[in-house]
Amino acid sequence: MHVVTTRRRYKDREYETHLLRRTFRQDGVVKNETLANLSHLPKEAIDAVKRVLHGETLLGAQDAFRITRSLRHGDAAAVWQLAHHIGLAELLGPACKERDLALALICSQVLEPSSKAAYTTWWEDTTLGVDLGIAGVHTDELYGAMDWLYERKDSIEEALVRSHLGEGALVCYDLSSSWVEGNHNELAAFGHSRDQKRSKRQIEYGVVATTEGLACAIEVFSGNTSDPKSFEAIVSKLRERFGFKVIIFVGDRGMITSARINALKDLGGAGWVSALRAPEIKALVNDGAIQQSLFDEMSFAEITHPDYEGERLVACRNPFLAAERARKREALLEATEADLEKVRASVVAGRLKDAGKIGLRAGRVLNRHKMAKHFCLVIEEGRFSFSRKSDAIAAEAALDGIYVIRTSVGPDALSATEIVTTYKSLSNLERECFQHMKTVDVEIRPIRHRLADRVRCHAFICMLAVHLVFHLRRLWAPLTFKDEEPPERQDPVAPARRSRAAATKAARRAQPTGTALRPFQGLLDHLATLTRNTCTVPGTEVTFEHLAEPTPTQRKAFELLGVSIPRQFT
Repeated sequence: MHVVTTRRRYKDREYETHLLRRTFRQDGVVKNETLANLSHLPKEAIDAVKRVLHGETLLGAQDAFRITRSLRHGDAAAVWQLAHHIGLAELLGPACKERDLALALICSQVLEPSSKAAYTTWWEDTTLGVDLGIAGVHTDELYGAMDWLYERKDSIEEALVRSHLGEGALVCYDLSSSWVEGNHNELAAFGHSRDQKRSKRQIEYGVVATTEGLACAIEVFSGNTSDPKSFEAIVSKLRERFGFKVIIFVGDRGMITSARINALKDLGGAGWVSALRAPEIKALVNDGAIQQSLFDEMSFAEITHPDYEGERLVACRNPFLAAERARKREALLEATEADLEKVRASVVAGRLKDAGKIGLRAGRVLNRHKMAKHFCLVIEEGRFSFSRKSDAIAAEAALDGIYVIRTSVGPDALSATEIVTTYKSLSNLERECFQHMKTVDVEIRPIRHRLADRVRCHAFICMLAVHLVFHLRRLWAPLTFKDEEPPERQDPVAPARRSRAAATKAARRAQPTGTALRPFQGLLDHLATLTRNTCTVPGTEVTFEHLAEPTPTQRKAFELLGVSIPRQFT
């Protein structure tokens, strides 16, 4: 049997007929018999009949091949490709097993923050581990790769610092902490916990970054190291190890104290942008250097004072911050009065008579709300009264929203407006580095390592991961809710506001083109659905790998990185 196709034209139209015919011989003559007209069938069905009659075996789509394994690929490929694209992979060192492991640890800290031991099995389910041959490696090999990476820490940081900062640059520095699990960590100690884990020992780490918040170097300290002490180590590192002769440090008032400034003066070539503490601001107000009239027309003004010879002072007043502080103070005053009224009620009712006990109860109330400086207490046997210190409250209210920036940088290098902007850039370090390092992006905490150098290397890996996240977030801004073009602020003291375009993105949750927007982690999760599948043909030994069809968002994500979608890691 066979299928015969005939074509004929009639009135400018072509007609096609498909006939199933049987050929046979009768009385020595070859004859054809039409068995069926297949013309009404779809073209695919007619082609299938032809192939069967030619002896082919047809399989259903579900039987053609079988997916025997599926590995997450898209998210790992994006982060790995970016690491190579920005030169981070080459920066780590020459290609070798240790470098592959070290770079895989950095990328994995972005993709799936976890313990080092957990990665040995997690890599088995990703193309990152399979292609690089690191799936199922022993933890000893991972620790060996960490030791290999830590030996190169200084040279890597020097390259990053020189690339993104350079001689005479503005350098942001701040300190944070993370708690430690276990009892045998060589650097762990009790200190001021920024994680509110007072019962846990911790380590401290200081990060050197650009004014945009791009992390370039990190130093780990014992958990009880103070901010000024860590600052001394960073100054020494940048000047002696990296060889910078001229550099300007940007730090908060707790970091760059008056004592640290005096030390910087002795060094020479080191400038600073910092701020005055509250008692120092109060002294300026009492001397008349700062008056409310300074802020009648602008929210900041450059002032001078003989106590700060050779420095520039910029006094700022943020009305939004002033209103918030006034609101909080009044709320605390009212809460304190309510609790003190309960103490007085107990005294009046005769339940509390001893003056010592009355003082203890009242002291607990004042300590709870931190309002002792604003209340006057009268305590006697069987008597208790209290009142607000109006003068003290008014004096504090006069300083609401006022802060003073101090700097050694001359007006030819930075204007008063630029000084304010530079000091406020410390918030970029907190937002772009510490927030991402501590939350779901990288998760440096808790610290599970025991040896001091392993702890330092873990922090270094997390810093490099945050470095990658910084670039990813900016390049992927069109696909996320991140503000792509923050509006320029006319007033540098006023709070930052997102642009109208960013507000529109947040409201519509989509680009004007209709592309759905996702948070950064949501975009990584979406890329993880771009899988690489291992397929086998039933009944044969044929095996092949097939990449899932990328969605428009996935294609756009790789385009924004400036890389192609790889089928394998090379």
